[in-house]
Amino acid sequence: MSHRPVRKLLAVLAAATVTLGLTTGTASAHRVKTLGELARQHGRYFGSATDNPEFSDAAYLKILGSEFTSITPGNGMKWYATEPQQGVFDWTNGDQIVNFARRHHQLVRAHTLVWHSQLPDWLTTGTWTAEQLRAILKKHITTEVRHYRRKVYSWDVVNEAFNEDGTYRETLWYNTLGPGYIADALRWAHEADPHAKLYVNDYNIEGIGPKSDAYYDLVKSLKARHVPIDGVGVQGHLALQYGYPATLEANLRRFAGLRVDTAITELDIRMLLPADAGKLATQATWYADVTKACLAVRRCVGITIWDYTDKYSWIPGFFPGEGAALPYDENLQPKPAYDAIRDALSS
Repeated sequence: MSHRPVRKLLAVLAAATVTLGLTTGTASAHRVKTLGELARQHGRYFGSATDNPEFSDAAYLKILGSEFTSITPGNGMKWYATEPQQGVFDWTNGDQIVNFARRHHQLVRAHTLVWHSQLPDWLTTGTWTAEQLRAILKKHITTEVRHYRRKVYSWDVVNEAFNEDGTYRETLWYNTLGPGYIADALRWAHEADPHAKLYVNDYNIEGIGPKSDAYYDLVKSLKARHVPIDGVGVQGHLALQYGYPATLEANLRRFAGLRVDTAITELDIRMLLPADAGKLATQATWYADVTKACLAVRRCVGITIWDYTDKYSWIPGFFPGEGAALPYDENLQPKPAYDAIRDALSS
């Protein structure tokens, strides 16, 4: 499928925003355009991840609801949150974020249905036959996707399925069901909501290499077997000390050659702390370069930053001594990266 549905959805959202703006007087016509609005001019979205504990922060929510045209629930739709007990589903966290997005005329990138991490104890400590686990997986996917049917734009159906060398990651799913679990998951998700775009998603696949080659081969195989697959999510967890992925644009372009969309799905650019002017300037250049790479490839449909502010970044908790990874600082103030993204989207 093409990227055209994204542009159609963005046009509908833009019309809703304009309609709402008519009631605020002529001043709204002269305000500075948001990142989301600038991206929309290119037929793309510009989004942010978010998480439920942040919904108590009114100042944070004001920017989240106004600056971006897409939202991704960081944790609220993962298995541990949505099926904490076998067969008992809880939509509280996911619904809170989806309802916020709908009130603010934002797309929702739903994340994630099948992953090896953040699974509930009942699932990871159980002893399952292939037949039992296949039934559990099908029920979970079908139930969750049906719950959010027509409320979300896309799903990260399978997350982080490969190792760095391009071999399959040995997970509960792979070890019990074999590699066919990926195609099954995509088929079940499509049956539950034929309108949702279906993605596979991973980190360290920004540039061309063994891991991104594995996804290229996977998508090629899925397409040849007529398995429903619409896109590849390139997470984009970058770090200044490891260098910029120079083959990003070429990588996005080769996936487009397979007739699938791509998206930058979890972008942040961390650095060794403390931050200084030089590091922040390099970070800004990288954010601009990622944005330009997406804009250069017609089937790169949008960019999502993995939350927009350092105040709620996951980086310090997982990479001690690193941080300052996002376009807004801990006080919700724009950093040089924000201006660099704006400039890239304005060109």
